[in-house]
Amino acid sequence: MMQLKINGVTYEIEDIWSEETLLTVLRERLDLVGAKFGCGHGDCGACTVHVDGLPTRSCYISAQDVEKNEIVTIEGLSSPKTQLHPVQQAWLDERVAQCGYCQAGQIMQAVALLAKNPAPDDQAINKFMRDNLCRCGTQVRVRKAIYRAAREMRGQS
Repeated sequence: MMQLKINGVTYEIEDIWSEETLLTVLRERLDLVGAKFGCGHGDCGACTVHVDGLPTRSCYISAQDVEKNEIVTIEGLSSPKTQLHPVQQAWLDERVAQCGYCQAGQIMQAVALLAKNPAPDDQAINKFMRDNLCRCGTQVRVRKAIYRAAREMRGQS
């Protein structure tokens, strides 16, 4: 048995899943479907989760490679008992999503950015977010949402 700690919960995962990607285990074994399968090569960012606080492409890493790590998915940013994460709320307030497919990955990337840099400028946002692809072209609203969340997180509503 393999153990994965995801969103603060330790899951016992049968060994048959150990060589599957983390994304496959999340979606097909644990029914945590927020991270999406996009390219399957770690290029688009739709599958982004946090592994020990770092944004990680879950389609490109095996489940067994993260057995000793803390994993957070989009589902773990908030719970029914808590408010939305400030980035999630900013995404709603700025109406970022169009088709929505890339949004979980975008949000996870933005949360990691703000953990690293609580007051990013346009250049920092563009650089950190550039590898999370959005075909709907919502990058301007993504940037606005990140600024909104950054202000909220710094207590400057």
